[in-house]
Amino acid sequence: MSRRPDPPRTAARLRRFSPAERWAHRTTAVLMGVCLTTAAFLYLPALAELVGRRALVVTVHQWSGVALPVPVVIALASRALRADLTLLNRFGPHDRRWLRAALHRDRRPSSRPADKFNAGQKLYAAWTAGATLVMLGTGLMMWFTHLTPLVWRTGATFVHDWLALTLAIVVGGHIGKAMGDPEARRGMRTGSVAREWAEREHPLWRPDREPPH
Repeated sequence: MSRRPDPPRTAARLRRFSPAERWAHRTTAVLMGVCLTTAAFLYLPALAELVGRRALVVTVHQWSGVALPVPVVIALASRALRADLTLLNRFGPHDRRWLRAALHRDRRPSSRPADKFNAGQKLYAAWTAGATLVMLGTGLMMWFTHLTPLVWRTGATFVHDWLALTLAIVVGGHIGKAMGDPEARRGMRTGSVAREWAEREHPLWRPDREPPH
């Protein structure tokens, strides 16, 4: 994994994320971590033996899963978050260029044009949002067994288990990418990024056109 260079600490800063967006991201990350960790303790016998209290782990897993969409729903009151969700839902020609360059491992900045969010981030956001909703729906079917027939619960269990494994791999990849870009992590932690970083990684981004935070 290549590590992007750190901009000078005296570099000019640009506001990237609002407090509501950062709160929603952190809270969702914690809930996702609890869901994946408790899932591992439920499905891996070696880990299950370390805890023993399976009923408690199941309860924590269920309620953290139900709560997973809540931070984003609450943060929708933020105008900045709604604007960023609009950007994440737009996929243009420059995003296709970015994906082609990524597939060909072309690391030249000129070959990877990106707006505030690059194509990889847009795909990750869309896939994770969809996977979370499917996990929530199948999880509720497994939890409230009296509401659905057995054949539905069997299918829900299959989808839930395999999607959980896929989600763990994708989230791990997301964390790995973040670890290789300290300025991106700083942007999510503090809300601002170096102008030099923004011009290199997101050359099409125009912060002056965004709504006030």
